[in-house]
Amino acid sequence: MERAIIQQNSHWKGENYSQVFDRPLLDKLIEKLELKEIQVLLGIRRSGKSSFFRMLINYLIKHEDPGSILFINCEDPFFSEIWNDASKLHIIVELAEKITAVPVKYLFLDEIQVINNWEKYVKSVYEAGKFKKIFITGSNYDLLEGNYINMLSGRYLSDVIYPLSFSEQLIHSGIKSSVDIISENPTILRLLDNSLYYGSFPEIFKTKKNEHKRQILLNYYETIVLKDCLLNNNIRDAILFRNLANYLLTNSASVFSYNSLAKALDSNENTMKQYLQILEKSYIIKELQHFSYSLKSQTKTKKKAYCIDNGLINAISLRFSSDYGKLLENLVFVEILKLNKFEIFFHNETEECDFILKNRKKLIAVQVAYELNDKTEKREFKGLEAVKKKYGTFRSFIVTYNQNFEKNGVRIMSFGRFINELKYMK
Repeated sequence: MERAIIQQNSHWKGENYSQVFDRPLLDKLIEKLELKEIQVLLGIRRSGKSSFFRMLINYLIKHEDPGSILFINCEDPFFSEIWNDASKLHIIVELAEKITAVPVKYLFLDEIQVINNWEKYVKSVYEAGKFKKIFITGSNYDLLEGNYINMLSGRYLSDVIYPLSFSEQLIHSGIKSSVDIISENPTILRLLDNSLYYGSFPEIFKTKKNEHKRQILLNYYETIVLKDCLLNNNIRDAILFRNLANYLLTNSASVFSYNSLAKALDSNENTMKQYLQILEKSYIIKELQHFSYSLKSQTKTKKKAYCIDNGLINAISLRFSSDYGKLLENLVFVEILKLNKFEIFFHNETEECDFILKNRKKLIAVQVAYELNDKTEKREFKGLEAVKKKYGTFRSFIVTYNQNFEKNGVRIMSFGRFINELKYMK
């Protein structure tokens, strides 16, 4: 165990962690260091939660004794004896203090969901004031539900970590101004193609060879389904669960009901609803509701599901590689979600509108078409006209791969320009 602790805390030598992406959220996390509340980072595996810990540690060792900062990857098999006994976490802390001869002030607990009753330990040391700041990560939204939330209510602040946003990819590729985006810099289309087919997990963004990207993505997918879904929820019918996961990813952006899922997979509505919630809590998919001013109507109508990363879709589905429209629609949804500015819905009645974005009292209608042409234009405009007539939408957009013009009061925008527009929209 001592060797594992030393290996996981190389910053004790006063050295910075390298090969981590500088991301905008880091500044906000640094601002919250002075707050006593527990900092919780949630999100899908491999999205960069551990990297945020390393970036925070890089910042802290400039101002604090490196020995006062303890990082624990709770999933490390060397710490398996604490998985069923959270109280033994204090043994690791004491051992670290023995090694460094410095009291621990900052405690980082990575992937804490593997430890039973972790919340009892965290609550006790928080209330005792043992540490100046506690940080935890988890790959499942359950961390903020049930007994956990009751135990830690009022004691934590949380942020969701997603794979790299398109804006972050632009910055790391040297595109830092809106002028470059508007001028349709060729780098933007290359990044868009990469995001469409391989997604934006940090490791994937760094990987050069496409065959390596797909291998890594398959590994991510299997780990998420196995660890965060099947094992953590004691699912007995693993085949049915996998079939549902594959079905939802390969039919991303398609309208469904729990009944239609049950028929397609020879199951029942309750099981489909339960399994879908598990997938959503692991952050691999996001369920979208039909827009209505009535909450009751929202929950009873049709649904849509989107995958949190396009790379996972293409990793398990060869047919999706040529379905450019669905891939672009999924990517548009994910990028809107990462902005964390809008409630996102869809409309599907006589006509369909891909997204209705709600920001305060304003509604924005969005259609996605890889290419707007004579075949697609009529359908896309009909959907926008229908929601404008019914809900009085504030603005209307059609997002394309790389077309830009305006027609009948509707702005047709390339993906890059549209995301940039939403980023600065108030």
